[in-house]
Amino acid sequence: MPMDSSPVQDSLSALACDPAQTRGRRFAEAPAPTRNAYQRDRDRIVHSTAFRRLVYKTQVFMNHEGDLFRTRLTHSLEVAQLGRSIARALGLNEDLVEAIALAHDLGHTPFGHAGQDTLNECMAEHGGFEHNLQSLRVVDQLEERYPAFDGLNLSFETREGVLKHCSRANAEHLEQTEPGGVGRRFIDRTQPSLEAQLCNLADAIAYNAHDIDDGVRSGLIGMEQLLQVELFAHYHQQALDEHPGLSAKPRRLLYEAIRRMLSDQVYDVIDTTRQAVADSGVGSLEEARLARPLVAFSPRMKLRSMALKKFLFAQLYRHPQVMHTTGQAQQVVHDLFTAYVSKPAEMPADFAVSADLHRSVADYIAGMTDRFALREHERLTGRKLL
Repeated sequence: MPMDSSPVQDSLSALACDPAQTRGRRFAEAPAPTRNAYQRDRDRIVHSTAFRRLVYKTQVFMNHEGDLFRTRLTHSLEVAQLGRSIARALGLNEDLVEAIALAHDLGHTPFGHAGQDTLNECMAEHGGFEHNLQSLRVVDQLEERYPAFDGLNLSFETREGVLKHCSRANAEHLEQTEPGGVGRRFIDRTQPSLEAQLCNLADAIAYNAHDIDDGVRSGLIGMEQLLQVELFAHYHQQALDEHPGLSAKPRRLLYEAIRRMLSDQVYDVIDTTRQAVADSGVGSLEEARLARPLVAFSPRMKLRSMALKKFLFAQLYRHPQVMHTTGQAQQVVHDLFTAYVSKPAEMPADFAVSADLHRSVADYIAGMTDRFALREHERLTGRKLL
């Protein structure tokens, strides 16, 4: 099919995805006159209903808990910013990185991982629920914007990056419906594009940093606790050494420490990836797919990043206050699932008449914002939670 055409960024690496060489879309379309394939993908994502809903979907703290906490939308924007910065330095395709980053959480449920885990439990006997696979369902099937096809009809490379994880069973199912498609690499155990690998790492860099900020802002994490974490303590001390006056301005000191931490992680990924590519000897995208993962932290930075993640898990994500909210959120999702399965007519007609009722209920709940889920729960049960 004809490919979308538009000037590409300067100095693309031989390992980068070239929009002129895209594996194309599931449904043939005429090329856009002023945008390449990945720019077109990004624009479709930004204009989608699922993307707008991210503004009212939980990252760690729910929307009603404060106006300044991150949401899935702001998280996705931060991942895109970090990803583009790294992609530019490595000669990878910035437009593709941005498209993947903006779409990677489109399938996330309301109430963050609490909602995802509960929906997976509810769907245990009906194929389970994976939020990465749900993101693919959103862009392939659930968005309804175009007359000729369901979904957004994104390019293969963007869809590949959206499907960050996938169980073997789901990969085999995808392979049946799309032979040689986005599920194939999970069967062959090959790698996705370097742009997709980069988005995976940018995701972790972003949420580690912004969860520190949100954790401190919430009062659930104290500075004394954070200073026990090597990765943060190093940049905190570095900022104080250069700007002693920041000791009287704790909020600025926190921002400066996080900024330095983010910058060094970005530089570490750039340097480590360049060295990994040189050591591997790969010279093309297809060779890179057959190699080990090439976009990575250095061993030292990986250990320090993992220690920070472990700290956040124990001190923030499992904080009693967060866990109390999590428990209530899980109850909401469970009750909604039970109610809709019992009375499908409570859902919009498109969902209620589906041949696969349980999957349709999961699709409907996964698409909800936090506040809509709470309103529906109160309407269906008469109880007000959260």
